[in-house]
Amino acid sequence: MLRNLVTFPGAALLLSLGGEAFAAEPVQSGPPNAPDQTPAFDGQTRAPALDDNVALTATPVTEGLAHPWGLAFVDNDMALVTERPGRLRAVDLHAGTLSAPIEGLPEIDARGQGGLLDVVLDPDFANNRRIYFSYAEPRDDGENGTAVARGVLSHDHGRLTEVEVIFRQTPAWNSTKHFGSTLTWDDQGRLYVTLGERSLPEPRQLAQDRDTHLGKVVRINADGSIPDDNPFADGSAGLPEIWSYGHRNVQGAALQPGTGELWTIEHGPKGGDELNVPEAGNNYGWPVITYGEDYSGAPIGEGITAKEGMEQPIYYWDPVIAPGDMTFYQGDRFPGWQGNLVIASLSPGGLVRLTLDGKRVSGEQRLLEKLGRVRDVAEGPDGALWVLTDSANGALVRITPDGE
Repeated sequence: MLRNLVTFPGAALLLSLGGEAFAAEPVQSGPPNAPDQTPAFDGQTRAPALDDNVALTATPVTEGLAHPWGLAFVDNDMALVTERPGRLRAVDLHAGTLSAPIEGLPEIDARGQGGLLDVVLDPDFANNRRIYFSYAEPRDDGENGTAVARGVLSHDHGRLTEVEVIFRQTPAWNSTKHFGSTLTWDDQGRLYVTLGERSLPEPRQLAQDRDTHLGKVVRINADGSIPDDNPFADGSAGLPEIWSYGHRNVQGAALQPGTGELWTIEHGPKGGDELNVPEAGNNYGWPVITYGEDYSGAPIGEGITAKEGMEQPIYYWDPVIAPGDMTFYQGDRFPGWQGNLVIASLSPGGLVRLTLDGKRVSGEQRLLEKLGRVRDVAEGPDGALWVLTDSANGALVRITPDGE
């Protein structure tokens, strides 16, 4: 746990990114789970390790968070953090203090992988103080599903009012796994919502069914209505809110600066975590094609990795990194990292940095694995990287280059 690495509060941990990094060799991550599967193109997995030995300082800001999930910066001084058991808190970024749980949240099903998930600010938050959050919503007879709600945050950060649900995943299912979910705005004020396929053998098949929300990325307007240019907007070929389908459990998404394209990262089974750039109406294959295998070691379906009409991931990991959220770094604190993709890793933990050549991954680096399970990573208003560690005593940690 993080408190075993540093002394709280306010201490700093200096971690070298070194060891040897060979530009022509991939990151040393162990043997693949599915060694007989062949990438569809060169560089689709195990990109060259980046030769970068800069040191980082990881400064814990606060601890005592119960499995924190989502992070949203209100301003330079305060952020909102979700805790999976169903609490939303404000964090003073200077003092490291936590508010009492913010009142006004709806009922939340916090069993298993469920709970309070992501949180984002309205693009016009400065004027309307509205926030959006995703969560596991209890339904009838023990079933549940991912929902998205919005509400107005009081100026003292103590309460939400005018709370309304703007999206509900259907069908509901009696499962405690694979809810997704991350929330990402595009540059026109439309909201992408990533959704899991609920894990069990029966509902996972519905990732291929466009009349359900399971295993989908959906795109909605800020009030929950449907954008006119969604691929199935008229409802004749699928639910009108669907953007892409054939996903497993997408818990990370980011809009690429410059292109405005949505990038997503999803958990594979045993092996086969995927990085995608989901395009409107496209099918990303799960559970028909995958570069992973079942946890038993058996193949998923026919054990195939490609099929006509199904998109290939632009990159995959085998063995997995168990990805949380991710961000495109744009600040000045990390020289040479602008435009790089920085990903939270739950296993083996820490962060994964990718360099990109268009939509191809050109290099990979593993960072700060001693932090353990990292659920979220975000660039703060100060240009530092901020992460949430996923544990019963989770922490918010600020990461900067050493010597600043």
